[in-house]
Amino acid sequence: MAKEFVKGKMVPVPSTSIIPERDLDKTPILECRHLGIDFGGLRAVDDFNLILGRTEIAGLIGPNGAGKTTVFNLLTKVYHPTRGTILLDGMDTAGKTTPQINRMGIARTFQNIRLFNNLSVEDNVKIGLHNQEPYSAATGIFRLPKYWRQEKASHERALELLSIFDMQDMADTPAGSLPYGAQRRLEIVRALATNPSLLLLDEPAAGMNPSETGELMENIVKIRDTFQIAVLLIEHDMRLVMGICEGICVLNFGRIIAKGTSDEIQANPTVIEAYLGRKKEA
Repeated sequence: MAKEFVKGKMVPVPSTSIIPERDLDKTPILECRHLGIDFGGLRAVDDFNLILGRTEIAGLIGPNGAGKTTVFNLLTKVYHPTRGTILLDGMDTAGKTTPQINRMGIARTFQNIRLFNNLSVEDNVKIGLHNQEPYSAATGIFRLPKYWRQEKASHERALELLSIFDMQDMADTPAGSLPYGAQRRLEIVRALATNPSLLLLDEPAAGMNPSETGELMENIVKIRDTFQIAVLLIEHDMRLVMGICEGICVLNFGRIIAKGTSDEIQANPTVIEAYLGRKKEA
């Protein structure tokens, strides 16, 4: 029997959005206002509005080509919006670069795994810790005492993060030799190493079997609870989305067609039509 996860009660905020009741007294971690981007004459995303609570697990779903990954690229400044505003923890992100956005608190994974295959599992995680290495270039070049202290701290932190997925015993394994599911998990750990306040997961369950997906669901909830961060995920596995996502936003042709709880989304006829198509009249 599938494990049932406890979700927070969703309540209205002064907009068309809902957030978990537990986050109501805190500034939303993310607010998108009338966000959009054009590629030539194509409106890839248009009038995208979303608010995320500080500890919310939310889903961004829709048919293939709906614009979901484009939204992630806008949030992380891979693309700069044609119009609209993105507020991260109340701060406007206009003009920021991707590294600056990461330092502000957004980390992500990708549809296609992007690991340093020839480096060890631990070294891949340490790359994510680069924002937390305060020593100078000279300290690193000459291997001064501060360098060794930081290396020890980084090693311990990397193993601590790997333990979330019980991967600490794989620390010395080349990342490229890991099974597919383990590579997916390593990419999430590396993202967590940047100390985000918002974690974006792009199809984290892709290629996983039902058992691995069930374990992933537990670990996403564990990550939220342990780090007290928000998680926004793109996923086609509706068991995962409906099982752990508190608020769900549905995109179709670059526009939001529905927002609500899992029960509301599953019963929404517009969403059903977008996924299954309209029945032909007899």
